[in-house]
Amino acid sequence: MRQPGKRAFPAGVTEVVADLTDVASMRAALTPVRTLFLLNAVTPDEVTQALIALNLAKEAGIERVVYLSVIHADKFTNVPHFTGKHTVERMIESCDIAATILRPAYFMQNEAMIQQTIQQYAVYPMPIGSTGVGMIDARDIADIAVAELLRRDRAPAALERVTLELVGPHAVTGSSAAKVWSTALGREIAYAGDDLAAFEAQMAAHGPSWLAYDMRLMLAGIQTYGMRATDGTVEKLQAMLGRPLRTYEDFVREATARA
Repeated sequence: MRQPGKRAFPAGVTEVVADLTDVASMRAALTPVRTLFLLNAVTPDEVTQALIALNLAKEAGIERVVYLSVIHADKFTNVPHFTGKHTVERMIESCDIAATILRPAYFMQNEAMIQQTIQQYAVYPMPIGSTGVGMIDARDIADIAVAELLRRDRAPAALERVTLELVGPHAVTGSSAAKVWSTALGREIAYAGDDLAAFEAQMAAHGPSWLAYDMRLMLAGIQTYGMRATDGTVEKLQAMLGRPLRTYEDFVREATARA
């Protein structure tokens, strides 16, 4: 936490005040830590924050790390927050840090940002194209991250480095997403198409222009490459969870039921 008392935590959770760009506070925060989960927000200084945290963790003798990266960071080389995460992965490898690198695809929860538009205007506006995106529910990401944190924390010594691609059970396209929303809402939802310039302009009207452009570049990569994992990934993840991965249909049904 950057500010004390900002949020209430459940019993057993200790609040620690620190800032990823404040070295002194990070040193103090990491001193008693045995296992580290590192998730950096998409910001202009994301790489700086991540490298400071990992260097200080190494300095503190932390040998158990789980880092949240992104799928296909090595392909989307012109996308700032993808290349930033790829740089962090390279640092983890070159410094021989004992870590699990999680590479999630597009989060289903991102759809919350466009749900109102879908329901008001009967269009699915996210220009994800037709190549296919293995959208994953953030709750499944959380469960896998917890499993890896506990596996590393409970091990008697540092475990070897592993990389896991995190995807949902089925690839979603712009057209198929629109059909899922149509079924859930009981009326026709159309895919708005692949216009990236229009997407950027709309996003820039409500937030920072650098972020809108970053997201435009990401979506261009998605239209070109998709976000699909290698064969056997879904089965591996479901074995780790001990249950099926949540589907896009499940997510949309839940989202529309809450609206």
